[in-house]
Amino acid sequence: MGLPVPLPGRRRRASSSMRAALALLPLLAAAQALHRGKAYVREKVCQEYKILGKENFRTLTIIDTSRKYSNGTFQEIGHLVREIVSLAETCCADGADPSCYDAGSTALSEKSCAADSPFPAHPGAARCCGQQGLERKLCLAALRHPPQPLPRFLQPSDSELCHAFRLEPREFADRFLYEYASSYSQAPLPVLLASTTTFLSMVSTCCISPTPTACFLKEKRERKTLSLLTLTSNRICSRFSAYGKDKASFSSLTSLAQKIPTASFEELLPLAEDAAEVACQCCDSMAEDCMQKKLLEHTARVCSALSVRDERFAACCQGKNLMENHFCILAMPPAPATRLPELPEPTNKELCAKEGALHATRFLFEVARRHPSLPEAVLAKLYDTSGKLRGECCSSKDPSACWDSKRQRIAAELFPFLTKADQLCGQFHKLPFLEFKKRLRDSLAQSEPSSAPLEQLLEQRASFASSCCLPDAPLLLCASKVTSELGELCQGDSCLLG
Repeated sequence: MGLPVPLPGRRRRASSSMRAALALLPLLAAAQALHRGKAYVREKVCQEYKILGKENFRTLTIIDTSRKYSNGTFQEIGHLVREIVSLAETCCADGADPSCYDAGSTALSEKSCAADSPFPAHPGAARCCGQQGLERKLCLAALRHPPQPLPRFLQPSDSELCHAFRLEPREFADRFLYEYASSYSQAPLPVLLASTTTFLSMVSTCCISPTPTACFLKEKRERKTLSLLTLTSNRICSRFSAYGKDKASFSSLTSLAQKIPTASFEELLPLAEDAAEVACQCCDSMAEDCMQKKLLEHTARVCSALSVRDERFAACCQGKNLMENHFCILAMPPAPATRLPELPEPTNKELCAKEGALHATRFLFEVARRHPSLPEAVLAKLYDTSGKLRGECCSSKDPSACWDSKRQRIAAELFPFLTKADQLCGQFHKLPFLEFKKRLRDSLAQSEPSSAPLEQLLEQRASFASSCCLPDAPLLLCASKVTSELGELCQGDSCLLG
C-alpha cells in the first residue's frame, strides 16, 4: 500500500515522522499556493518533498487541499492532489529544469480556469481567471470554501472500518483523509494531521489484531483527548474565522452569561477575551501543541473562576482530563431564567464615548443573561446591529435625537423578537422534540387563523430550533435563518435588525 498508514510496531517511527511533517507545514503552504514559481518557492517545496518523501507529501496535500476546498467532491480533490504531487515529483527530480516549477504552476492555473476544469469549483474563480500571470496565481491561491454547515464525517462501525480497509487500503485512507479534513476544515492543520494519523494507525493496528474489539476500545480511549481537541478546535476556529477576534470574544462572553447568569460582566469578560486570544494565537499556528496547550490553560482558568460559583461548572471541572472538562462546558445547556434587576441601558453619551463599544457590549451581555435560551445567531445579529447603530448615530449631527428614535424602535421591534426567540429555544431545550412540535403547532394555530401557512410555519420554526438552538449551531446557516425570520417579522418594511 502506498499511503503511509502506520503498521504495528512502527508507532514510534510514525510519531517522529509526523513531527517532521509538522515542522515542514509552513512549506506545504507554499506548495499549495502554486502561485509564484520563483526559485525560492521551488526550493522550499522540493526541500519538503525530499524530506517527507512522495507518500507523506501526498498525505499532507490531501489533508490541506480538503480543508481549503471543504465543499469539493472526493473526485475533484483527487484530481488536484494528483496534479500537485506530479508537479513536485517532476520538478524536484535531480537535474530538473529550473523553469519546470514555474511552467507547471502556470499550466495548473490555466487548467483551473478551463470551462471543463476537474478541480473544485469556486464562485470567486471567474474573477481570478480574468487576470493574467502572477496576479491570477495569487488570486486563485487565496480562494477558500466556507466551512460545511455541519461536519459530514460519520465514523463507521469497527467492522465496517475493517471491511473497507481490507478491501482497498489506499482508497480507504484517501477517502477518510478527505472526509475528515473537509468536515473539520477549520481545525488547525497540526491538530488535523495528528488526529488523522492516529486514526489510521488505530485502524491498521486493530484490523489485523486477533482481538479487534478490545484493540479498538483501547485505541479509542487513548485518542479520546485528540478527538475532542479536533471537535472543539474546529468549532472555536470556525467562529474566529467568521467573526474575527472582537466578535469571537463577544460570542464567548454571551455563551458564558447564558450558562451562569449570576456571574458579573467583570468576572466573565476576561475569560471571554482569553478564549478569543487562544483562537488568535493557535487557529493558524503550525506549532504542534499550540491549541491543546493554550486551550487547557484557558479551561483551567475558567474552572478556577466559575466552579466555586456554579454547581454545573463544578461538575464539569471535577475531571482530571481538562479537554473533557472543556468539552463538558461547551456542551452545557443554558441555565434556567434567573430573576435579575431591570435591564440597565447605557446612556446616549456613554454609547458615543471613547468606551462606547464596551458599554454596548455590556448591554448585550445583560440582554443575554436575561434571555439564556436566545440562540447565538440572534446575539451575533444584535452585535452587528449595535455597531451599525453606533456608527450611524455617533456620527450624526444630533446623536441624542438619533439614539432617542432608535430606542423607540428597539422597544417596538427588538424586545418582542428576542422574547419569542428565547421562548422558542427554551421550549426546545426542555421538551422532547415531538412534544415541542405539538406545542409549537398549538401556539401557531392560535396566532395564525388561516390553516394554509400553518404546516409551513411549523416546519420553518422547528427547523430553526433544531438547527440554531444548539450550542454548536452552524454559523452561516443560522445567520441566514435569522435574516429570513426577521424579513417575515418586518413584512418587507425596514427593520432595525435587518
